[in-house]
This record gives sequence, structure tokens and C-alpha cells, in this order.
Amino acid sequence: MSLAGRVALVTGASRGIGAAIASALAASAVRVVMVARSRDALHTLAESLPGATPVVADLGDPAQVRALLDFVRDQVGVPDLLVLNAGAFDLGAVGALSLAAVGQMIDLNVRAPYHLLHGLLPAMRARGTGHVVSIGSIADHAAFPENGAYALTKYGMRGLHEVVRAETQGSGVRTTLISPGPVDTPIWDPLHPESRPGFPPRAAMLHPADVADAVVWAVSRPAHVNVDEVRLGYR
Repeated sequence: MSLAGRVALVTGASRGIGAAIASALAASAVRVVMVARSRDALHTLAESLPGATPVVADLGDPAQVRALLDFVRDQVGVPDLLVLNAGAFDLGAVGALSLAAVGQMIDLNVRAPYHLLHGLLPAMRARGTGHVVSIGSIADHAAFPENGAYALTKYGMRGLHEVVRAETQGSGVRTTLISPGPVDTPIWDPLHPESRPGFPPRAAMLHPADVADAVVWAVSRPAHVNVDEVRLGYR
């Protein structure tokens, strides 16, 4: 199914997986609204993508989420594709990771996606079309040491995806959860996975483009096909 002319809202779009998704969708002639906190990186990438609209917003701040929703409604309209990618990631054993870091992950990884769905999903359902893509993780279905807080948020995103899928059944709105294994992005820069037992070296991880390819594949299936979930592993 051609994606040309569709409108996508992609969060966390200035780097890593989000930047790869925005680039892949733009290459399919999708008009991409790119959302991120990093103004310079966001605008630099948006300038290279035809039809891209950069919006600087910290989705950890509810007021900025509300402002983003107002902008989308007023300037863009209800998007055809909503890609919930923005997220925070940190490692630490339960009781060791600071509560501030845990709170940041909950705000960005769980509350912000719910807030965006709260603002956009009813209009998608009323229109009878739309596709919500949630970027999960291997941590949304597998347990690893030091991953308690992150897994909490990613299991939460999985739960939200499952409920939205049940609530939109037969409405014309499709939902997909993409759950990749470790992906080599700047999020690993301060964490040094090579020095952590049980973590693969960055050279063995998936690439952001691998996740972007899965997103484009899922949203370009025929309208009667819903890709419920895609799990990506590395070899």
C-alpha cells in the first residue's frame, strides 16, 4: 500500500531510531512531523527531508505535550501515522537507580504516549483510519538485571498497546508494537555495554535502520492486514 501523501507524527525524531524512522517515512513520500527536544539536531535532519516539519518539544513536560497536540490539530490535522518512539533509558538495580531517573522514564516512556493517544486516538477512530506504532523493546517481554525501571515502562507500553488494539478492533485504526533487541544508538554512550556482563557489544547490535524498515513494512501492509507485533533480534 502506497504511503505517499500520508502524514506521520514521529516522536524522538532527532537521533537514533526516531531519526531513522522519520528518514525512511520521508523516503516513502510521507509528510513527517518530527518531534524532539534537541533543536539543532532536529532542524538539521528536517532540512534534509522533503516535507518534514520539525517541532521542538519535551514530552516529559505535560504542558509541552498539550502545546504539541494543539499545533498538530491546528496546523496538520489528525495524522495518519502516529509513531510513539521517544523514550528515556537508564540502567540500575532496583534500589540503586535514583527515583528521579525512574520518574523521568515513567514520564517519557509511559505517560507521554498515553497523553498523545488521549489527544489523537478518538479523532482517528471517528475518521475510521489511522495507524499507531509503538516502539517497544526486548525489555517489554524479557527480564534482565539492572532493567527494573526500564522494563516497568516498556511492559507498560506493551499493556497500553494491547488495550488500544482491543479498543480499536474493527474501527479501521491499526496498531503495531515493534519490539527490537539492543539497537546501536547514542543512548548507549554513557552506559558502556561492553563492560556489562550479559550485554552484547555495540558492534553486534541492531541498527536504527533495521527498526525503521520494520515500521515502514508494518504501516504499508494492505488496509485489511494488521501487524500486531514485530520482534527483532540480532545474530
